Amino acid sequence: MAAHGTQRDDPAREVMAMLGDRWTSLILMVLAVGAWRHADLKRALAQLSAEQAISQRVLTMKLRALERNGFVLRHVTGDVPPKVSYSLSPLGLELAGEGRRMVDWANAREAAIRNARLAFDAMED
Repeated sequence: MAAHGTQRDDPAREVMAMLGDRWTSLILMVLAVGAWRHADLKRALAQLSAEQAISQRVLTMKLRALERNGFVLRHVTGDVPPKVSYSLSPLGLELAGEGRRMVDWANAREAAIRNARLAFDAMED
């Protein structure tokens, strides 16, 4: 385990925690199709998520964390008022691809996972 990070802010630990949270993976998948303005991204996430709509504050926090780690690029126009959009960096595109592979892996094994759950739940009764 030491080779993969023992400190809270080690990249391996932090990235895996981000991918496992409620919103980050979905944000990455949406941004993988192109740049989005904040309000449009918020609406898209609400339509795609089984969760309730993401709050403005949480979306901003997730985008900042992704930007801090080099996965998201923030673009600000010189317009008045300025327009802000978000897109994936090359590193973010790689991460989104890895996340997509994890989703595909789980989907391909859906029956096995459901059977394991049923067997486990039957033992609990």
